[in-house]
Amino acid sequence: MKQDVDPGPAGINPSSRRNAVMALVATGFLAGCASQPPERGAARRSRTQPPPADRYALTPSHPDRFTASSAGSGRGISVRREAVVANAMLLINTPYKWGGNTPEGGFDCSGLVHYVFGRVMGSGHTLPRTTAAWADATTPIKDAQMEPGDLVFFNTSGRRFSHMGILIGDRVFVHAPSSGGRVHTTSLSNPYFSRRYLGARRVFSA
Repeated sequence: MKQDVDPGPAGINPSSRRNAVMALVATGFLAGCASQPPERGAARRSRTQPPPADRYALTPSHPDRFTASSAGSGRGISVRREAVVANAMLLINTPYKWGGNTPEGGFDCSGLVHYVFGRVMGSGHTLPRTTAAWADATTPIKDAQMEPGDLVFFNTSGRRFSHMGILIGDRVFVHAPSSGGRVHTTSLSNPYFSRRYLGARRVFSA
């Protein structure tokens, strides 16, 4: 796998209906595993409305670390986790592209995460672009604490944090794996990835 690059944030212009996302989640997190790439119009109709920028705050002791403010606690965080999963599942079968960060241009692993969280969190944040930057900006958690919407990290190239994915539930994650591949789901019990697993980290504090 090639090393992540930092081409800069993709242009993100979210507009959506929450009910469509909730319906997608309700059908099951793994429903889109074998699906074809969503049509552009269908994807637009299923996207979620971004939360207000003031629903999130940066941890004072770590200015690059994301956490939920008190205004964003409770049900709002749960909805956003579901929105992360739904947006990630809509991108199943998108081609891998080194440095890619759009559905039209393809994704690398950190470009996929950047795009999905950018849609859910809105334009109020400058999000990390590389895998290492995401690891530095998020909070390590134990596997027993993992929830959908958390991030999982791997050493696939002899260096720490060389690959990442978005957990969607039951130890399954969505990721953009390698050149010539496509965005798909993989289990943490997969022999290749289980040997290279570094742990999970949390974007949302709840």
